[in-house]
Amino acid sequence: QVQLVESGGGLVQAGGSLRLSCAASGRTLRTFHTAWFRQAPGKEREFVAAISWSSSNTYYTDSVKGRFTIAREHAKNTLYLQMNSLKPEDTAVYYCAGASGSPSYYPPTRESTYDYWGQGTQVTVSS
Repeated sequence: QVQLVESGGGLVQAGGSLRLSCAASGRTLRTFHTAWFRQAPGKEREFVAAISWSSSNTYYTDSVKGRFTIAREHAKNTLYLQMNSLKPEDTAVYYCAGASGSPSYYPPTRESTYDYWGQGTQVTVSS
């Protein structure tokens, strides 16, 4: 079993930055594909970014390209999401996710790809 715990969310003004962290315990994330999803009020959860187990490949939804960066630090068993130039439409609960197996589809944007999820952290961007 893997436990994922997100942190780093909060309230920020438009144009500001936040860095989300996702700390894993129970198993190493070294062989996991990992990702960030988000869910805004009244909307379905959506894919934000993913990174392969080797960190050699990253994927982003179009709305965050050039503003968000996903990264991982194996030594700390932690996944990150650096969010810059934040916009009010980025307001959502952000979830990290891990896939213990290889994705069946690429890019790995489907929720069904991931079998471990964190509890989420709230990000609120004020205008």
